Amino acid sequence: MKLNKIIYKFVSISFSILVLLLVVLGLVRLGSFCYDFGYRVFTEEPIAIAPGRDVDVQVTADMSEMDIGGMLEEKGLIRDKALFFAQLKLSAYSGKLLPGAYTLNTSMTSKEMMAELAAVPETETETEDGE
Repeated sequence: MKLNKIIYKFVSISFSILVLLLVVLGLVRLGSFCYDFGYRVFTEEPIAIAPGRDVDVQVTADMSEMDIGGMLEEKGLIRDKALFFAQLKLSAYSGKLLPGAYTLNTSMTSKEMMAELAAVPETETETEDGE
C-alpha cells in the first residue's frame, strides 16, 4: 500500500512539474512574440531599398483600415497587415486615410505610405478655354 502512495505522489509531482514547465515555456514564447512585434512596430524597414518599384493602389470609401493593410500586403508594399494596422492605430493618421487612387513605392516606409494615403489625392482636371 505504501508503494502505491509513493508512486502516486511521484507521478503527481512529475505531472505538476511538467505542467509548470509548459506554462513557463508558453509565457516565454508569448513574451518573445510580443517583444518582436512591438519592436517591429517602431523599426520596420521598407520592403525594398530605393528606388524600389511603383505600385498603383485604389482605396475605396468602404474599405476599413485593416482592409487597406491587407491590400498593401497583397501588392507587396508591406510585410504584415496586422503590423501596419498597429502602426496606423499608434500614428496620427488613424482614421484619416482617404479614398482615391495612389501610387506608392516599395521603398516607402509604412509611415510614408500612411502620409500619402491621408493626403488628398491629386485629380486631373481639364480646363476649358472660352473660345
